[in-house]
Amino acid sequence: MKKVLLLLTFSALIFSCGSSFQGFYNAHKTDLGATSFQVPNFMKAVLSNISPDVKSAIGNITDVKYITLKNVNNFKREELIEEMNAVTNNGYIDVFRKNEIEQVRIVSVKEIGVVVTDAIIFNSNKTETTAYYLQGNFDPEKIKAFADENTFNNFSSSLKSSYQLNTNPSFNPNN
Repeated sequence: MKKVLLLLTFSALIFSCGSSFQGFYNAHKTDLGATSFQVPNFMKAVLSNISPDVKSAIGNITDVKYITLKNVNNFKREELIEEMNAVTNNGYIDVFRKNEIEQVRIVSVKEIGVVVTDAIIFNSNKTETTAYYLQGNFDPEKIKAFADENTFNNFSSSLKSSYQLNTNPSFNPNN
């Protein structure tokens, strides 16, 4: 009975996610240990200020969503991986997928012709789970480079610092 209830709860959670990245993002942005951001239209200028390394790595970005969840237990981690599998099975093509106990890395895309228009970059290890959604016009080979852990980590650091630099106004309490 417990297994049936657990399966029904898990299925409901996956379907409530809507099998889209936005659904995944909305379902987890308020989880404890989550850090997330998405760039609204009025802040699109932030995207133009991304470091040259990041810009050359991926191309023209029109939309970014980012979420990382730290200190997740094994059950939560498996749940996040299953939810991301449901998202990427909804019209995305896997460019790279690595499923190991220690780490799951997924790079999935939607494309029009030879141009990648949407990319999901997902990485989950025992200490954190991170996911990006990128929309724009990308070179497929450059998106495929995110399968490399160093490329992924460098991109993550650069994008987060670019975003934080552009969203933290200066504050001088003496004025």
